[in-house]
This record gives sequence, C-alpha cells and structure tokens, in this order.
Amino acid sequence: MRKRIGRTAAACPPRVAIVGALVATLLATAACTGTVPPDAAAAGTAPTSTSAPAPSATPSAGASSTPPAPVPDTLRFTGTTLAGSAFDATRLAGRPVVLWFWAPWCATCASQAWTVAEIAPKYRDTVPIVGVAGLGEQRDMKNFVTEFDLGDMPQIDDRKGALWKRFKVTEQSIFVIIDRDGKVVHQGFLDGESLTARVTALAGA
Repeated sequence: MRKRIGRTAAACPPRVAIVGALVATLLATAACTGTVPPDAAAAGTAPTSTSAPAPSATPSAGASSTPPAPVPDTLRFTGTTLAGSAFDATRLAGRPVVLWFWAPWCATCASQAWTVAEIAPKYRDTVPIVGVAGLGEQRDMKNFVTEFDLGDMPQIDDRKGALWKRFKVTEQSIFVIIDRDGKVVHQGFLDGESLTARVTALAGA
C-alpha cells in the first residue's frame, strides 16, 4: 500500500494519514486524466469553438439591386413642367412611353383630354403618358390642365417648340408612342378608343 501511495505522490502532494493518502490518490487521478465528469458537462457551458465563424448568407447592399435599363436616344431629353418641376425622360427608360403633343386652343386636344385624364393615372407605372404643351401661352396651358384634370401626369412646357422639333411634330393633337426598347411604334392621331387600346396592350406586353 505504501508503494502505491509513493508512486501517486510523485504526481500529487503526500499526506500523513492513510485516509488522506487515499483521498489524494483519488483526487490526483481525477485531475490528471483531464476527463470531464458527465454531470459537469451537462451543467456547464458549451466549450468555445476555435473554428472560424461561418460566412454570412446576407447579400451585400447592392447585390440584389436591378441594373438600370439602357437609355435609348428617343428618351435622352429634359424639360420643365408647367408646374415648374424639372423633367428627365431618361428615368422612363425600360418602359413604354406615350408623348402627347397638344395645344391649349385645340378643340381636338380638348376632346381627347378626357380620355387621357382617365387612363393616365391607371397606367402611370407601366405606360407613362407625358403631355408636351406647345403653340400657346403658359397661362392658357395651365388653364387647360386644370379644366381637364390633367394635373396627375407630367405636362412639359414646350412653348419654344424644342421637343416638337425633336420629334418632328408639325400639328396637334399628335401621340408619339415609344416601346420599351426606345423605338417609335406610332406617331399620329389617335381617338380616345384607339389610345386606350394601345396603352392597354403595351401595359400587358
């Protein structure tokens, strides 16, 4: 028995009493093995992992954004609305667009205005309709917009005729329809029924 205690004492401090030596031996065995008792593992905290954290699955801020649509030459123009706001046609790229060239004194324009006022808000996000007012005074243009409730759609003040010349419009009322690729697919007169049919078809295309 003393020889066994002596061997244990080489690893742990000796005890005077025999009982003490036995207790020391048991403690030394537990301390030297490095094994965690089952109850201690259950009650303790999970060991800290030394492996590198898993990469985040969250995409970067710009990863999911849709690239802007290419801007066709037909939509590379700017202007000022009758309300005084800046207008940039490049923002309409990727969608079909209807340009309506009208004059405030034009009876035909007045007859079409009710249809335009009705469908423009409905297709604002899919087929924007943009008014291009010319051949008149600004005050008369504003009165025309108010009278026919056209204020919910952009109305470009083109008294100098820059856009009329750009699109080679020589009379009113003329609709210029541009498809989503920037190609002019119609330029000319449209009555209310034909305009509605065209815009509805473009919205569903």
